[in-house]
Amino acid sequence: MKTLKKNLTLIIILILLLITFIGSTKNSICTSAQNVPGRTIRVVVLLSSFNDDYISIVQQNLKKIQDENKGTIDFIFFDGKGDQDIQNETMSSIFETDFDLLLANLVDISANNVDSLINKVKQKNIPVILFNISPLSTESIKSYPKALVIATNAAQSGILQGKILVNDWNNNKASIDKNKDNILQYVMIKNRNNNTLTNARTQYSISALNEAGIKTREVAIVNSTGSKDSTKNDFEQIFLRYSNQIESIIANDDTMAIGAIEALQKYGYNLGDPSKTIPVVGANAIPGAKDLIKRGIMLGTVVQDAPAMAEALYKIGVNLVNNNNPLANTNYTFNDTGVVIEMPYYEYSSK
Repeated sequence: MKTLKKNLTLIIILILLLITFIGSTKNSICTSAQNVPGRTIRVVVLLSSFNDDYISIVQQNLKKIQDENKGTIDFIFFDGKGDQDIQNETMSSIFETDFDLLLANLVDISANNVDSLINKVKQKNIPVILFNISPLSTESIKSYPKALVIATNAAQSGILQGKILVNDWNNNKASIDKNKDNILQYVMIKNRNNNTLTNARTQYSISALNEAGIKTREVAIVNSTGSKDSTKNDFEQIFLRYSNQIESIIANDDTMAIGAIEALQKYGYNLGDPSKTIPVVGANAIPGAKDLIKRGIMLGTVVQDAPAMAEALYKIGVNLVNNNNPLANTNYTFNDTGVVIEMPYYEYSSK
């Protein structure tokens, strides 16, 4: 069944590529970054999953940019479905075609997988931007002048999650500290993908609390697939076992945070009554989370600005295609690696 699924995926990819490229390649067969007047820049966008809430908003904003620049840029999106094998098959197919720029949001950001991608792109001799990742190593990226990363500071997102809880503890300790032991007891909801971003948010959210002088104790950890429904089901089991101990919930992203909140609401919590609300913190500031925060149902999130990410991908990508300095006519800067541009996070809470 898995082989059949992969074969069907490959066939669909090839059909999409033929439909997308056959008309334009007659007039502009070119894989190098040349600024040809009247030529549409063709951009392949590999996404880890169309179902990822944050990534889907980035995709929507890239489509908006394309609509605003008709005839000059064409984004072609491919869904990795959260499966690196599927994404690898997609890459094998697209590298047999002509395009000008690759934007890659990888399912697997291990050093070996990043190295493999860079080697493929080198052979194609086109620019590539890896985005929304925190690569374990940048050595292979540095080895190819047409490669760079647009990422976020993973540690910063965890620190800001912690700070939201620090502020809430300092202002509402009497209601949060149920057993009056002066310890914040929390459940950590972690994406089981176990990537750099996940691990950083898990680690630094707690270190921010501890560095603020707040003692913490992990009541339980939920290893989620990342979907709202699976998190709801997994967290419900934890809640039924530890409900009288849980004083806060920290989720690696808003989708999982919302799943936990829906489980809480099933048992009468987080419905708007402050006396029956457990503080929940997420990340990415997706619309559903922001709405819950405004209503006082969710404590806060960390904003990862999807429209700003899409704009950076567009501006820097066009510079690369046109053989310009990637930072030309922008306000972006590289961090100390010289190949990574970090997009900032900021807090979003009801306080």
